[in-house]
Amino acid sequence: MTDMAELKKRKEPLNLAIVHVDPDAFITHLMGWLEITAFITAQRAGQAEAPADGITPRLSAEQLKTTGVQNVGNDAIFAFCMTAALKGDKAAVDKVEAALAERMGEEFPGSFALSYFRANIGNPETLDDFVGQSGKKLLVGDIPPPPLRAKENWSTGLRFFEKARASNFVHEIMYPLAKWTRERWTETLDKGVAFLQHIEDNVPVLREALGDARNDQAFTANLLLKLAPAVDMELNDDYQGFLRSLARRA
Repeated sequence: MTDMAELKKRKEPLNLAIVHVDPDAFITHLMGWLEITAFITAQRAGQAEAPADGITPRLSAEQLKTTGVQNVGNDAIFAFCMTAALKGDKAAVDKVEAALAERMGEEFPGSFALSYFRANIGNPETLDDFVGQSGKKLLVGDIPPPPLRAKENWSTGLRFFEKARASNFVHEIMYPLAKWTRERWTETLDKGVAFLQHIEDNVPVLREALGDARNDQAFTANLLLKLAPAVDMELNDDYQGFLRSLARRA
């Protein structure tokens, strides 16, 4: 089978591997995802026809190096590294890297994305730089001291939120991100309100934001919007409107 039904069938176990940070499942199902996305892309471009046996073609070593396959791998690896970082599970990332390098070589699809979580980028510039460096700190448990913690949590949440929205695994990242956001800001409410700006104004705002029990995109967008003043961060009018629109539920 080489159609959209097969695409969905192959993505579902990868989705679960990302949500639950399951390295074994991710390793098992990544190749199938690379194969079906590469085939459908080629088919849409008129470069491939449905095989007579209905079996999605395997990818050769050369095909694994192509830009399209590498991009799909980077997206999946970035998503897995992000959810692993939110759980502080460095061992899961290490296991995925070792297994994929052994199976497909050091330049396996996704290796470029993983490098953002490994390298020391002194002056982050791109969104990927910021997400990778924040994720790297979470993976090794590099937690800032209380006076800086809420602001760094807010900044990390914003970068992860932006990156998630650009991924094919947006929902799979958003749920763990919302849980992490709730945990971090509950900790701030319990132990760190003394380090917030304008405490008398922002503590009630924080309590109200945490009162939303749903761990989803709307919860995270609302908290980022409402708590920016509490950590002395400014959002321009357009971005405030953007977050406000995402915070609304039908």
